[in-house]
Amino acid sequence: MAVLTIRNLPEKVRDGLRRRAAAAGVSMEAQARAILADASQVALGRETAASLQQWVDDLYGRRKPKSAAKDLLIERRRAVDAEHAAVRKRQSKASPRR
Repeated sequence: MAVLTIRNLPEKVRDGLRRRAAAAGVSMEAQARAILADASQVALGRETAASLQQWVDDLYGRRKPKSAAKDLLIERRRAVDAEHAAVRKRQSKASPRR
């Protein structure tokens, strides 16, 4: 594995990383590694359900509420269903009936 040294890191950034790592129950090094790995793999606008689930897992660490991801997915599914219903309604108004 490669080694990365970051010089001139502002103390506020280091302190924020420390707090984020503590909240996730991991070391600062592990937290920085996870952040860098996520940042290097994200294709703009092309997140998969698995990557979103991983993001939620990383965000909450060991303290993740049991229903956080499930609630987010349910909310998103409802929004998509509402969008589809609105499109169907517009299409039915626009198309002439025989």
